[in-house]
Amino acid sequence: MGFFNFFSKEKKETLNQGLEKTKTSFFDKLSKAIAGKSKVDDDVLDNLEEVLVTSDVGVDTTLNIIKRVQERVARDKYVTTSELNNLLRDEIASLLNDNNTNDTEGFTIPEQTRPYVIMVVGVNGVGKTTTIGKLAYQFKKAGLKVYLGAADTFRAAAVEQLVIWSERVGVPIVKQQMGSDPASVAYDTLSSAIANNADVVLIDTAGRLHNKKGLMDELSKIRRVMQKLIPTAPHDVMLVLDGSTGQNAYEQAKQFSAATEVTSMAITKLDGSAKGGVVIGISDQFKIPVRYIGLGEKMEDLQPFNRREFVNTLFENN
Repeated sequence: MGFFNFFSKEKKETLNQGLEKTKTSFFDKLSKAIAGKSKVDDDVLDNLEEVLVTSDVGVDTTLNIIKRVQERVARDKYVTTSELNNLLRDEIASLLNDNNTNDTEGFTIPEQTRPYVIMVVGVNGVGKTTTIGKLAYQFKKAGLKVYLGAADTFRAAAVEQLVIWSERVGVPIVKQQMGSDPASVAYDTLSSAIANNADVVLIDTAGRLHNKKGLMDELSKIRRVMQKLIPTAPHDVMLVLDGSTGQNAYEQAKQFSAATEVTSMAITKLDGSAKGGVVIGISDQFKIPVRYIGLGEKMEDLQPFNRREFVNTLFENN
């Protein structure tokens, strides 16, 4: 099976460029917060709290980080503001390490599961269909046979967009007429994937966040129908979030987690805004692994999320 080295120079450069706006914004705020201070005291901690909240890290995660920094300052007795960057990097990395599962090791799937079924959920406009296309590209590049299922049948543009991605990547797609039963599309996709010995199946679902019960019923039906063919399907329910929306991403994560069993997340559009801190907060608060992050338009700009590398890059050269 193919394996992508996340720590390659090219990947690091993409990550660094994708987080540039976040880094600039965060450290501009941090510099102002500690201006004129020589040590980390209560005033600095209050200012740091504001910096983290306004960087979309989230209130709960911010309070957790501040508590860790306070404990570190109390333990070390004296911490200068020049040491604050390293202290923050260590504590944020430690926080994510405590509250998440193992990092995704490239674009791989469990050896024993074929086909591996990923049901992708998320509202319209977050980059859901694009993420599916990029995943298909990366999985195919890793030597895997990929099938796409266009089960977002409520929006003609969604099916058309996925067809374009299937042609661009060179992978088969299963679709029906607009308005068809999404569960029927999912069933047909799995049938074709099984018959053709596929390794990975990516199922697109309707990008609507209507009432919780309606969403739950729809996704539950898709799940039940797929389980007639593969009792353990879907193996992953991936929620796609737009990182540039900041607090809206938290709300969407909360709504979808309540409506269905989300098992992983992909956070997109991190290169287009200064809201990269949302990845830290979402990773911490929902205890659901962030599997991939989107850092640009190119197909190669979807990367596996590695907590240590993410935090190191965020604090690099500052």
